[in-house]
Amino acid sequence: MRQNRISGLLSVFLCLALSTLARPLALAQINEKAAIEQVLRGQQEAWNKGDIQTFMRGYKDSPDTTFIGKSIAHGYQPILKRYLTGYSTPDAMGHLDFSELDTRMLGPDHAVVVGKFHLTRNAAGGGDASGIYSLILEREPEGWRIILDHTSTN
Repeated sequence: MRQNRISGLLSVFLCLALSTLARPLALAQINEKAAIEQVLRGQQEAWNKGDIQTFMRGYKDSPDTTFIGKSIAHGYQPILKRYLTGYSTPDAMGHLDFSELDTRMLGPDHAVVVGKFHLTRNAAGGGDASGIYSLILEREPEGWRIILDHTSTN
């Protein structure tokens, strides 16, 4: 009988200890997800101001950063050039909205985000465009940055 009580108390203590340890980890993940989604909100705001240079701050400035769409672009500069060429006017840029963001931590320094985008544009800008994307982000000293962007249009 005494053995059962000790086992029971040890089980309760172990559960309390584990739940106490898990709380900071869960809170840290919530904070990281919020920081990542702030990067995307910042990109959306920059885009809607017509500021591609600031929009690109969401990407890691590296030759390894990759964009996959109708073609594949490797490197920050080629991705920047792609945006500057494809969205060279306010009409072409339109108004960007991100939605249905699903952010998952892959570890302390990497995360994946899946979501939808919608560009509201007039006929001169090419008309509305929408699609889905998946992003892999990496924690850098200056914050979270996209290292891989796979975007598909509908």
